[in-house]
Amino acid sequence: MKDKIASGQKLINIQSKVFEKIIVHLQKRTDVQNIDLMNLSGFCRNCLSKWYSEAAKDEGLDIDYETSREKVYGMSYKNWKDRFQKEASQDQMNEFNKK
Repeated sequence: MKDKIASGQKLINIQSKVFEKIIVHLQKRTDVQNIDLMNLSGFCRNCLSKWYSEAAKDEGLDIDYETSREKVYGMSYKNWKDRFQKEASQDQMNEFNKK
């Protein structure tokens, strides 16, 4: 069977499903800290939130950063931070500051 490359609406649907899976995965993996994501991949939940707001704006929607954070974190950022965020170690900060 020959592979087909999706285009148009099918491509958008595929990308949307992948994005949703990434978000759900990160919501479940509260043990993974944003500093670790930044150090390993160069982006974190906050980056995804910013990109979400930017994409909404590109589509003529006004979704502010905090609302986007709630979508990405699955709760308010303050709530997530209070429940799950740990203080970054000096090693983590040194790695982050190298970039």
